[in-house]
Amino acid sequence: MIIGRVIGELVSTQKHSTHENLKILLVQPLNLDGSERGDALVAVDSVQAGVGQTVLLATDGYAAFSSVGLPPSPIDMAVVGIIDRIDLSA
Repeated sequence: MIIGRVIGELVSTQKHSTHENLKILLVQPLNLDGSERGDALVAVDSVQAGVGQTVLLATDGYAAFSSVGLPPSPIDMAVVGIIDRIDLSA
């Protein structure tokens, strides 16, 4: 699992048939302190997340395609939760 922030939506004129009617997001991975970590990732949205929201990403293929209710399909990352707050205790 990865924490990230939605930074955009992707639009495609052609995509795999199992991806029809699914929203695809561009997500920037984050460290626990909120700083950016690495390059942005592409993920299928299963929770109707919006730009600017902090989200939880499933990075396992089975978890990703199951979270959007699909049979085995070419999805390897999905947004599976919206994070309201992160509390870190020292």
